[in-house]
Amino acid sequence: MSSRVSPMPLVAANWKMNPNSADEALDLVRGVLSVARGHADRVEVAIFPPFPWLLAVAEVLAESGVKLGAQDCFWEPSGAYTGEVSPAMLKGWCQWVIVGHSERRIHLGETDEMVAKKTAAALGCDLSVILCVGDRIEQYEAGTSDQVVAAQVKAALASCSADDSARLVIAYEPVWAIGTGKSADPEHAYRTMRLIRKVVGEMIGAGAAKKVRVLYGGSVNSSNVESYVELPLCDGCLVGGASLDADEFAHIVKVTAEVYGHR
Repeated sequence: MSSRVSPMPLVAANWKMNPNSADEALDLVRGVLSVARGHADRVEVAIFPPFPWLLAVAEVLAESGVKLGAQDCFWEPSGAYTGEVSPAMLKGWCQWVIVGHSERRIHLGETDEMVAKKTAAALGCDLSVILCVGDRIEQYEAGTSDQVVAAQVKAALASCSADDSARLVIAYEPVWAIGTGKSADPEHAYRTMRLIRKVVGEMIGAGAAKKVRVLYGGSVNSSNVESYVELPLCDGCLVGGASLDADEFAHIVKVTAEVYGHR
């Protein structure tokens, strides 16, 4: 495994369609704030609540150093797009947005072309982007994971440039590990993250590839997070279910800070 001087790691909490009340959302945020503040010099933490809770959570996070993000955005700035939210609408409250999550690709039919347009639109509004890519179980078992992931990265970065690299994060999330309790073997995760960085270099330049952070996601929890964040090419984790438990997520942040503190 090659060595590399890593940027500050990112630990991102994707709450998905949880929780069901603003009070629960605020309790959850408050539960991780003290730990996040305590490691702010070594770990960047970002919270991604559902749209209805963004403003309430933003007020709690104000001046805390913890960043706020949305779980999705549309690619047009405004117009007759019922139910959609533009990057411009998010910009006043959020610093981050997730695009291309496998659950949107699978359940809502998002294509690589749509993900590419969302990526470009969000970056164009000065939002930082977590671009999600990943392989399904049948692709993994057929040995085509590399081709699938590379194609997703290439498509999403088609309209990007080296200037976007500091605000671009790519999260490798094997679809077969999301919400299943399974997690990818660290060596497989490492090889895939190395491939992602290689493709980024081909698309927007080798210098930019060093700035783009690459995360692992897929059933990350306090028990396995160390095996991922200790990988030389891993710049943190995108956390799903475990981020809904304040103590669990706080421990993930703490472990990440400790690992990077020894690099």
